[in-house]
Amino acid sequence: MFERGEFLSAPGVFDPLSARVAEASGARVLYMTGYGVSASLLGKPDAGLVSYREMVDRVRSICDVTSVPLIADGDTGFGGLANVQQAVQGYEAAGAGAIQIEDQEYPKRCGHTRNRKVIPTEDMVRKIKLAVDSKQSNEFMIIARTDARTEHGMEEALNRAGAYIDAGADILFFESPESVEEMRTITRAFPDVPKLANMVSGGKTPILQDEELKNLGYQLVIHPVYLLGAAARAMQSATDALLNQGGERHDVADLEELNALVDFPSVWALDDLT
Repeated sequence: MFERGEFLSAPGVFDPLSARVAEASGARVLYMTGYGVSASLLGKPDAGLVSYREMVDRVRSICDVTSVPLIADGDTGFGGLANVQQAVQGYEAAGAGAIQIEDQEYPKRCGHTRNRKVIPTEDMVRKIKLAVDSKQSNEFMIIARTDARTEHGMEEALNRAGAYIDAGADILFFESPESVEEMRTITRAFPDVPKLANMVSGGKTPILQDEELKNLGYQLVIHPVYLLGAAARAMQSATDALLNQGGERHDVADLEELNALVDFPSVWALDDLT
């Protein structure tokens, strides 16, 4: 899709059900959000609390029930070089189409939040080179993310981005630019590299529509917490109706719709064979 010059918008999914919903709604690529996995699995913040094993299991469970490419958040690679190698090989074997690795210290902090610290550029370069060498297929893509903008400013972040691309990263993820002009600076600095925009409502980066991002020079946009926020708001509203208004609302998916979504008909078809 990148080679054809297509612009891709990836909903943030966090479990197999949200992935099924997104694919059924027409998503052509999905993004497994670390924030969403941490929230749905642990009910805790995206602060390095979810292990590699839990993340790769979530990658596998999502890929088992979807057919479109999955970009998967790989945090810092979960530690040092041996961890990065394991993460790349594990994510690829689990069915992901790309892994995102960031230059934060371990344990990481969610982008757009406070107290993010980055490792030396040369350490991240080593991680990327190893990630490239560790993948089995050229189809599997390495996304390099830098969080240096917030702590060190634009110039440092741009220098790091260039070093990561030179190390072999396929896609550039420049986290938390703080204005449209900064976003334009990024895309102009790397005209021949696929670039990812991260849209987080309430974060540091301006929220733009897909067409605006495409016109700025981005090829990919992720919406990591959009579906999670929608689900949380819907559950709050439905629970309020149940507990404070005396009963269930009628604008939620009923059992028949849920059965179709999770593909109960395939189980019934097997039952009919017995």
